[in-house]
Amino acid sequence: MAQTILTPTAVTREILRVAHEKLSFLGTVERQYDDRFAKTGAKIGDTLNIRLPNKYTVRTGKTLNAQDTTETSVALVVATQKGVDMNFSTAELGMQLDDFSKRIIVPAISSLVSDIEASALSTLTKNVYNHVGTPGTLPTFLQLAQAKAKLNKSLAPKDMERCLQMESIDMAGEVDALKGLFHDSKEVAKQYREGYVSRALGFDWYENERVYTHTTGLDFTGAAVDNGTLADGMTTLTVDGFTASQAPVAGDIFTIDTVFAVHPETKVAYAHLQQFVIVSATVTELTFQPAIYSTGANQNTNSLPVNNDVLVFVGTANTAYPNHLMYHKEAFAFATGDLEMPEGVHFAAREVMDGLSCRIVRQYDINNDNIPCRIDILHGFKALRPEWACRIMGKGA
Repeated sequence: MAQTILTPTAVTREILRVAHEKLSFLGTVERQYDDRFAKTGAKIGDTLNIRLPNKYTVRTGKTLNAQDTTETSVALVVATQKGVDMNFSTAELGMQLDDFSKRIIVPAISSLVSDIEASALSTLTKNVYNHVGTPGTLPTFLQLAQAKAKLNKSLAPKDMERCLQMESIDMAGEVDALKGLFHDSKEVAKQYREGYVSRALGFDWYENERVYTHTTGLDFTGAAVDNGTLADGMTTLTVDGFTASQAPVAGDIFTIDTVFAVHPETKVAYAHLQQFVIVSATVTELTFQPAIYSTGANQNTNSLPVNNDVLVFVGTANTAYPNHLMYHKEAFAFATGDLEMPEGVHFAAREVMDGLSCRIVRQYDINNDNIPCRIDILHGFKALRPEWACRIMGKGA
């Protein structure tokens, strides 16, 4: 069979095809792309501002109560550049595309995608404050259903764009315990991303070894609200009851024993406590999200905390748990931007596929008689609506 010289465009498109299949998590979230990043004279900086839905309160009676419309947005910074660098020869460019992909592209892109996904799962999971289950045990069917209910109560769309990411050991236990839910169907004829298991309970199930493992803070028993500043919109809380060795860490989840969640629209209190996640902490002050609102369009709790309210943290202190993640596609966003194309190189291309922009550049190094090649992706990710996601701390190894 005659050999075909691989062009930069053909190689780049194959890179994107492989990457697309291996994006077990990032392939299931909202993807944003903006080609203005790389246009000379049309720079947009490194930030995409993604608009969030407006919120309003409902009037009772005939008297007008006009509300100002306050537009809110989330800034998604596209400033992280990651890549894989290698050498390959002109002879290798004469290979068939399938062989070149198997020997060169797949190993390189597998490493790149794995690194990006692990970073995204670690960062984004720590933004999620909803949690169900018993850390240290295999999640039950009831607990998975409770996670689904958390999304429902936060008004996540009830559509085909809900997913579950779970590491292999707990996934094996789930499939064995719930094997009656998993069955062959016409879906098997479709192409799915690597790690896809099945669809059950209203979610696409993915097995993913990059699921974030969270290690809780040191002994945080006995924590309580100190007076401090208690007002709508607060994201810091003055606390007492900690010692120097007891501070929680970013990603720890807690509740306040008198602060209940409310329906996002009716503002009627639910039967469960509002959960919060630590952003940063000292022994006397916690910074957390979401911000607490007890009134108005942003109301998410039935009341503000008061002095001596007890804080209860999820899990046993100083213990590692795999954090399986159930979410709607629009809970998170992954964005890429075009990198500039260098001039004066003999092998270069930039292509976009399904919101993923990738650049390849190859150039002869006369000093060392090498032909180095680089593959780069400029990207960023953000939790847009973390309330549309739920963590399920599992058992793991």
